[in-house]
Amino acid sequence: MSVPDPTTAPELTSFERTALYKSLGNPLRRRILDYLGRHGEANSTVLGRELGESSGTTSYHLRKLAEQRLIEEIPEKSRGRERWWRALPFSHTTPDPATMNPEEYAAAEHLALLKIEVDTELFRRAHEEYRGPQGWAQVQRHGSWMTREEVLAFMRDYHELLSRYGHTREDAPEGARPVSLRFYAVPDSVGEWKGEPTGP
Repeated sequence: MSVPDPTTAPELTSFERTALYKSLGNPLRRRILDYLGRHGEANSTVLGRELGESSGTTSYHLRKLAEQRLIEEIPEKSRGRERWWRALPFSHTTPDPATMNPEEYAAAEHLALLKIEVDTELFRRAHEEYRGPQGWAQVQRHGSWMTREEVLAFMRDYHELLSRYGHTREDAPEGARPVSLRFYAVPDSVGEWKGEPTGP
């Protein structure tokens, strides 16, 4: 999989970013994007059945997601009112909150809180499903001393690893499964901490 580098993603305006955060912060739209990411394609009827919503509701949200280029119609499958959709590759880097206007900041904050809830659940599952160093679920916790330049270089290498080992749904080899990965780097308070790595 060729993972888009967020440092080269097209620059969005504040208005576009605000609309994007609001869309991604909508619980149903997030479920639609998750379904398309896992299953490849769907129409409003399929999504309505699988997500427990009316097809009219899912159709409305599909159109909104398409307006923001998060999904696209599959013309070879669409017939008349039956429109099929697939997710588009997406990468975006959130700018410094200090540069946001109040509306953009509020939308970004709401989305960040939703992401924290999702990440907390993934963290819990990773620990519960951990079966040793050869299992599907992996948990690593490390600390180290780094300069800011080294942290940024580490991030670049992280993106290269994603590109090297990841696949799109379409070209994934047999036996591949969708895997959620998260990476955080945050400076700790300077003290007596030695930075020893810890496992699960």
